[in-house]
Amino acid sequence: MRLLVTGASGFIGMALSRALITRGHHVVALNRSAPESLLVLEREGQVTIARGDVADRDAVFAAAKDVEGVFHVAAKAGVVGAYRDYYEANVRGTDHVLAAMKHHGIEKLVFTSSPSVVHGGGDVEGLDESAPYPAHHSAPYPETKAIAERAVMAANGNELSNGKRLLTVSLRPHLVWGPGDPNLAPRILERARANRLVLVGGGHAIVDATHLDSAVHAHLCAWDALAPGAACAGRTYFIAQGEPMPIREIIFGIIRAAGLPERAREVPLPVALALGSVVERLFAWTRPDVEPPLTRFLAEQLGTSHHFDLTASRRDLAYQAPITTEEGLRRLTAFWQAHGAP
Repeated sequence: MRLLVTGASGFIGMALSRALITRGHHVVALNRSAPESLLVLEREGQVTIARGDVADRDAVFAAAKDVEGVFHVAAKAGVVGAYRDYYEANVRGTDHVLAAMKHHGIEKLVFTSSPSVVHGGGDVEGLDESAPYPAHHSAPYPETKAIAERAVMAANGNELSNGKRLLTVSLRPHLVWGPGDPNLAPRILERARANRLVLVGGGHAIVDATHLDSAVHAHLCAWDALAPGAACAGRTYFIAQGEPMPIREIIFGIIRAAGLPERAREVPLPVALALGSVVERLFAWTRPDVEPPLTRFLAEQLGTSHHFDLTASRRDLAYQAPITTEEGLRRLTAFWQAHGAP
């Protein structure tokens, strides 16, 4: 089967593409650039690279030609940048994917969302998918992802050009980490090496993160479950390990995997929120293209509990994390011993 993966060179997108290839599928990879890892797969005949941006309607329509399903993983993530840049990538890009699927008569869409779309600040404990979107988001990323997720859910059941009906499902994997992680682990290790690691609230907030293998497995489960009349069609699902634990255990586990000493300062959450607001404004005025070391959104993510009820994903998608957090840390240690830590 020929399947489109947007953002195929990204952290989740690359691992998902490899998993789809292992299943015998051919991947059409829509990316703004083509790293060597994708070029190797293209030379092996397992991937067709479609260069372009999801914000470019023509590029999306061209990449979606002759495919039988779509995994829409591409997004602009982060805490810096203009709102319009997040909107173009996350909202308009998703609109283009939905329009291309209608035009080409492509029935199945698995959309990669984020739990942050329902996080309005404060602790989130045992939340299920009935939780409403908050009235206000603290950053452009969750706000624009929420708009995109609404569009994906609303599109389920829409008529396609060939008379068939669109089937959509949205996944919300939480704090994805593992080998090749370009976000969470590098930031933790950079601060640890500089002795600048800070644990907001002492790192006692309870979180349920997601190993990369679990995130990929959830996408495959969703693809397998999505069918006419399926319970998952038109629904969203939280994805995590199912092992809520203090965030300091994950942070120190990543530090140990890199062979670094477990040193960190502790900052109360109210102080971190106040500092985050000040630093965020300061960088917006003086260094708008540089990611601040602390923002209010980041302080909320590190200093509040956020773990979720996975009952729905287990019931409707037959999802279970394929490995434990402990095993994931062992694999991360082995990977960094072989390839070097970021």
